[in-house]
Amino acid sequence: MPYTPFKFFAKNQQGKDFVVGDIHGSFTALEHLLKQAAFQPATDRLFAVGDLIDRGAESPRVTEFLNYPWFYSIMGNHERMLLDSADDPNLYKSWTSYNGGAWWNSVSEQQRDTIRQAVVELPIAFEVATGIGRVGIVHADIPNTMSWTQFVQEMQSNPECTEYALWSRNRFRRIRTLGCGSPIQGIDHVVFGHSPTPQVLQAGNVHFIDTGAALQEEAELGTLTLLQIHPKLSTHQLNTRTLNLPNTAE
Repeated sequence: MPYTPFKFFAKNQQGKDFVVGDIHGSFTALEHLLKQAAFQPATDRLFAVGDLIDRGAESPRVTEFLNYPWFYSIMGNHERMLLDSADDPNLYKSWTSYNGGAWWNSVSEQQRDTIRQAVVELPIAFEVATGIGRVGIVHADIPNTMSWTQFVQEMQSNPECTEYALWSRNRFRRIRTLGCGSPIQGIDHVVFGHSPTPQVLQAGNVHFIDTGAALQEEAELGTLTLLQIHPKLSTHQLNTRTLNLPNTAE
């Protein structure tokens, strides 16, 4: 099956839908948070904003979760670094030394192949039909000049648009500076991760939900956030420090 960077999900007729912020190898914390939210694997769905790996000590569990039938993830910039570093020695050194990828050095070659095969298939964007409307999910950002429809079309053929979706913090910085932001047209809600924030940051129809699960050394962070998007909008959070899990934030 050819790679598709965009995937649409019809409305869940049986259960609830959630979006989780950047997990960064904190999978035990995710399990606790799902239990706290009364997540039901038989009927509920969990969507992830990417950055499943790095920093947290449980990054090798990424394929375990990607194999669950109720778990769906887009690609984050850390998954992109994993893939791109295979052919770029300088990026490999930067990723494993300074960007949370040290765990990769202790993974067997067979497991590396398994992880690469799973990660390379991750889309860039999701759209989910829900009880609160159409919800878009992208890792970092979409260009300020684009509607959701324009972004979906452009992203499928324009590498620069994909890079923006994986790396940009322009919208986040503008909202943090001005306290407001323009809504994204053509969609009811859009959920982003990538940019750590002490609390969920919402402006218009945009939600930033990376609350720094693996950044426990930073006083205002160290929280994993779960945003319920169906059938209603609500937030569940877990302080990852309470679990005393090791991390490799370097």
